[in-house]
Amino acid sequence: MNQAFCRVARWVAERTGLDQVWEALFARKIPEASGIAAWLYTLGSASMFVFSVQALTGALLAMNYVPSPDHAYDSVKFISERVLLGSFIRGLHHWGASFMVVLVVLHLLRVYFMGAYKYPREGTWMVGVALLLIVIGLGFTGYLLPWDQKAYWATAVGTNIAGQTPVLGPYVAKILKGGSEMGAATMTRFYALHVLVLPALALGLIAVHLFLVVWHGISEPPSRKDDGGRP
Repeated sequence: MNQAFCRVARWVAERTGLDQVWEALFARKIPEASGIAAWLYTLGSASMFVFSVQALTGALLAMNYVPSPDHAYDSVKFISERVLLGSFIRGLHHWGASFMVVLVVLHLLRVYFMGAYKYPREGTWMVGVALLLIVIGLGFTGYLLPWDQKAYWATAVGTNIAGQTPVLGPYVAKILKGGSEMGAATMTRFYALHVLVLPALALGLIAVHLFLVVWHGISEPPSRKDDGGRP
């Protein structure tokens, strides 16, 4: 059995190069750290794990969700009360969104305070900041989808704040709302942004981010040196 599995794995590796991809991603050298510093280095992987959970639970919720003002609230209620494990999956997706924002912010704070954004990793840092903005955008667009009173008025406040931005604000608010007032066009645009545009951008930037992380390697934890240059 093991020999057959090894032959299949070798056949796939020779034709796809997956073994080299595996070694580049998981068998590379990483900085030695201990205690709290070691846990701080797991924030990026934890963010990736929560993003995967969000993608999976989002796909399951989309199977029973109806993105229209007339049926959105009822479909969310149907998911919570009638669908098998619907309430649990919706809870995972709801709290996972907040948890992912916290993890990405902590990850960026770790990078900043450890000086890991400096040369040659400026590009990795900028892609990470862009990913944070996308994560916030995912949370903002997803908040409207239940289409209840809290979601409606919170989104109205958010779009009005965006509309106060000098020069471009009114255009941004109109694009988000799909008109001068919130309605069916607003929900359609937020749904499309939440399930298509922003996830596609996130996947592309995650691929670039991982490539840069592997290319440059993970930075060493900062250490204090005495006057003789010894750590």
